[in-house]
Amino acid sequence: MQKLFTMAAALALVATIACGKSEAEKQAERAAAELEKAAEAATRAGEAAAKAGETAGQEAAKGMEDFAKAMAGFAGAMAGGDGKTVDPVSFQALQQNLPSVSGWEMDKPRGERMTSPVPFSQTEARYSNGNSRIEVKIVDSGFAPLLTAPWAMMLATGYSRESTEGYEKAVTVGGQPAFEKWDSEGKDGELNILVNKRFLVTVEGDDIADTKVLHEVAGKMDFGKIATLK
Repeated sequence: MQKLFTMAAALALVATIACGKSEAEKQAERAAAELEKAAEAATRAGEAAAKAGETAGQEAAKGMEDFAKAMAGFAGAMAGGDGKTVDPVSFQALQQNLPSVSGWEMDKPRGERMTSPVPFSQTEARYSNGNSRIEVKIVDSGFAPLLTAPWAMMLATGYSRESTEGYEKAVTVGGQPAFEKWDSEGKDGELNILVNKRFLVTVEGDDIADTKVLHEVAGKMDFGKIATLK
């Protein structure tokens, strides 16, 4: 458990460094405060679990409940949202926004919608062109911070990481914040685009020439229309 807290705290720190802006610093501070609450809740749960008896069991359950709430608060702080969520749209509505790409054969789209424990809906479709494959996925997070928070650091303006295998960097796609990844050895890449702080759009490619292919596919999508889905 301690390792989890250390890693999450480090993530908040890295987000602060990567952004380098006062608002990002405030966001990281809020995340750190929520993380501290989570650590305290988990400690109480652990101490209660070490005891015996029905009362101790109730205390342990309460401690884990507080821990879950605190972690949700941490996720919200990292994502920069106000914590308010909405019901996700139907996956059928999302399917209508999958792109049609000339030269690529599109398989039958798949979709699902879930109401608990974290409500969300999603649709995805695979495209093929010879040996190359592309998968497009659209997820309606309903503004749930637990779904959007993992993208927070990667979307930070100016973020980049390069290695012998490839790179990751923050970019803008269709006016929306995004991050791009490329594996030069495997010729695999992906674009992750956050639309209206709610919809998570992912375009992944296997055995492709470069990330221009992904940008071309993303360019076929109407992010303005996706942003207004309700």
